[in-house]
Amino acid sequence: MDRSLYIAMSGAKQTLLAQAANANNLANSQTVAFKSDLQQFRSMPVFGPGYPTRVYAMTERPGTDMTPGAIQTTGRNLDVAIRGEGWIAVQGRDGQEAYTRAGDLRLTTTGLLQTGTGLPVLGNKGPIAIPPADKLEIGRDGTISIVPLGDNSSTLVEVDRIRLVKPPLDRLEKLDHGEIRLKKGEPPLKPDASVTLVQGSLEGSNVNTIDALVQMIELSKNFELQVKAMKTTDENSAAAARLMRMA
Repeated sequence: MDRSLYIAMSGAKQTLLAQAANANNLANSQTVAFKSDLQQFRSMPVFGPGYPTRVYAMTERPGTDMTPGAIQTTGRNLDVAIRGEGWIAVQGRDGQEAYTRAGDLRLTTTGLLQTGTGLPVLGNKGPIAIPPADKLEIGRDGTISIVPLGDNSSTLVEVDRIRLVKPPLDRLEKLDHGEIRLKKGEPPLKPDASVTLVQGSLEGSNVNTIDALVQMIELSKNFELQVKAMKTTDENSAAAARLMRMA
């Protein structure tokens, strides 16, 4: 009896974890350039003294769907979207280099260029700082040009260039807090001139809300089935105990 109860219990627990991951995808269906997490179930033997006679269900994240989202025109001069493959280099929360396709850029009061989540955008020599300007333009190659405050409107001054890279997707991984990083041991990335930007546009999330909703319903049904199996196993165990007492 304990074997079936253990399998049902572990399956219910892992289904809840899969529901949490799927709910996170749904919650980010409108997040700029969000990359959805993938989930899968597999059986895992329980190792210990003796033979591995118990098996439990385990959910895991085999990877992240790096498919680009649809590009939407916004008209905002600080919004950029990557056309095709490529990533924008940013400074992660721990100071290490990370990558994003979220181009909802903004300027702080001190002129630091950041993403919508507050990560500094990297240029040729580190985080990009932009002096006060009457006009700002971001070129297809990531070049940032400005009309200095009070200068002639026809005078464009190049400030810096957004660091654009294009690593193979199998070299990247998504961390628990959502940042995209190189896998451990991978060499640093160099700027790639083939990566181009579209100013005044943003990439949307790649979450398919219909598929995610269908998956949520399936996971909910699976959880109900596993809970029912736990209840049935408990009832069978109680009935067997009564028969033993009668004997």
